[in-house]
Amino acid sequence: MTILDEIVSHKREELARRRREVSRAELEQRCAAWPAPWDFARALTPAPGGVRLLAEVKKASPSRGVLAERFDPLALAETFAANGAAALSVLTDEKYFQGSLEFLTSIRRRVSVPVLRKDFTLDEYQLWEARAAGADAVLLIVSILEAAELRALLQAATGLGLHALVEAHTASELDVAMTAGARIVGINNRNLKTFETRIETSLELLPLVPAGRLVVSESGFFTADQVRRVAAAGAHAVLVGEALVRADDVAAKVRELSLS
Repeated sequence: MTILDEIVSHKREELARRRREVSRAELEQRCAAWPAPWDFARALTPAPGGVRLLAEVKKASPSRGVLAERFDPLALAETFAANGAAALSVLTDEKYFQGSLEFLTSIRRRVSVPVLRKDFTLDEYQLWEARAAGADAVLLIVSILEAAELRALLQAATGLGLHALVEAHTASELDVAMTAGARIVGINNRNLKTFETRIETSLELLPLVPAGRLVVSESGFFTADQVRRVAAAGAHAVLVGEALVRADDVAAKVRELSLS
């Protein structure tokens, strides 16, 4: 069993528990208390020749352990937004990434950029959770969903006013994302089964993305030159977590990787 298999198995158990604790009706009431979602796609659309930064609020990961011992998600988010991040990604998985939906809600109330819920979404209930917490967008991972499930979740997200970042790591997964109707495509440079990370993954897959899609290159960025490489190949945005969270000067690192 890979770590991804373990995460998904645990997520199904967690989902069953969360359904018992909070009803769909209660989530719907919470959703109604929020204003309309921010436009995630527009925020990540750069000027011609440019690239946008999707900055990630991330305490830990299964492969790297704890990234920041003194972790202040709200302070990080505010620094990201104030220094050039176009949108934020917030880890909400508790067991493997030490995130929470509460982090997302607090951040949504304090920043003026769109916020993505970063988690392992398997069921429409999690979309309602995301919107009830204030999310403007959600992550959908092709490798953990059947094609029909992906299409259904995309449609449900749209119905809730949420944008969906549909993540692929291989050419075949990219094809599934396109067929399902993904408009915002994430190319994950990290293999979720081995956790090997290669920027070349984006360089290889970007030519396969049809025109008209918004493409986010995800993971593995530590320098502005790496960002420029994928931008030159056609990426509209980059998702960066570890390099920002671990930076000695977070604000300066955000400005460097947002090329501002």
